[in-house]
Amino acid sequence: MAIIITDECINCGACEPECPNNAIYEGAVDWKFSDGTSLQGNIVSTSGFETDADESQEPVSDEVYYIVTDKCTECKGFHDEPQCAAVCPVDCCIPDEDHEETEEELLAKKDFLHS
Repeated sequence: MAIIITDECINCGACEPECPNNAIYEGAVDWKFSDGTSLQGNIVSTSGFETDADESQEPVSDEVYYIVTDKCTECKGFHDEPQCAAVCPVDCCIPDEDHEETEEELLAKKDFLHS
């Protein structure tokens, strides 16, 4: 499953530079599929979302740092554990039970993002 950042986040920013997929953004900041990935042009994400990889998307949260589910691979293929959770001083990076994915699905997402 993907990781989410709960509203207990203290906005310290420790998680953001640790993400190998550039899936973590500061609250109220727009995001793009192309940020930190090899995606270009028109894409269809692994969840079926169609867009231009360089098109700005609405922030998931206006208050705290957030993780883009379509870019989160739980660090599979990069690290043994989610790095955001490993560095979070308040343990607010937790599994997103609404977005469960198998290890194979997470690795396929990694390959999609970094082909």
